[in-house]
Amino acid sequence: MSIQWYPGHMRKASNEMIEALPQVNIVVEVLDARIPFSSSNPFIQDLCTEKPYIKLLNKTDLADPSITQQWQDYFEQQGNTKTMALDLKNHDPSAKIIDLINKLYPQREGGNTLAMVTGIPNVGKSSLINCLAGRHIAKTGDEPAITKGQQRINLRNGIMLLDTPGILWPKIENPQGSYRLATTGAIKDTAVSYEDIAFFAAEFLLEKYPQQLIERFNISNLPQTEIDLLEIIGAQRGCLRSGGRVDLERVSTIFVNELRAGTLGPLGFETPEMIDAEMKQVVVLKAEKEEREKERLEKAAARRRKAKANRR
Repeated sequence: MSIQWYPGHMRKASNEMIEALPQVNIVVEVLDARIPFSSSNPFIQDLCTEKPYIKLLNKTDLADPSITQQWQDYFEQQGNTKTMALDLKNHDPSAKIIDLINKLYPQREGGNTLAMVTGIPNVGKSSLINCLAGRHIAKTGDEPAITKGQQRINLRNGIMLLDTPGILWPKIENPQGSYRLATTGAIKDTAVSYEDIAFFAAEFLLEKYPQQLIERFNISNLPQTEIDLLEIIGAQRGCLRSGGRVDLERVSTIFVNELRAGTLGPLGFETPEMIDAEMKQVVVLKAEKEEREKERLEKAAARRRKAKANRR
């Protein structure tokens, strides 16, 4: 089952973006380098097919560099798209980004280039705005949905930034993608339990990054299941209830927060190959759902016809 989180201010922000798009010259989307596909908003992508597009893969300090490169290669196969890998926490990329904007959309004499800066919650969009502006303009924080409305920032170098709120999209069809968003903190924690996130992440890490689990938690023999892993970590961290039982809520919270902070090392939660397989499955499931709905409607119509005939 997918996790959904689309509060009212996101719907409003989406409509405002649609209204502003005719004035926009270039789109700059900030992504989480750990989940470049899942953190790319399809709503924005569909709206901006004709405009120059820059995808900035941020948080590379937390991401698996080899997988980040795979995603850059993947995105740059799209005709109007360029990418850049960033670590906004430790480096200032503003000069390179400004150069790239000017290269993709050369400045017109007497006017500013309007660059719309967008991204889902908690990917570092506001940090990027502050970096490009050279001063603190946008609010930043670890909680998603900090920015609530649009604002324009004149960089005074021929570029005007349109800062937009972090928005998700009304329906996340890929269940795996929704859990990745929750794991990295893009979905508000009140929308899903830490236990659900921890089980998802633990299962993935056991398969893809066992060595990093061994090193972080000093485990000589990794368990086979996510519940066993969390119970081992819970016992280590003293997350125990009466009778020596592990408090899964406490250990799950610790585990997820450590993962988000990067203490398990650089991670990549998806590859182009993985996403390709998942999206094919999404198409199959969507077709099956539509077929079930069609059958339901046909049966309902048949019942109404029968009831109408019986009344005659």
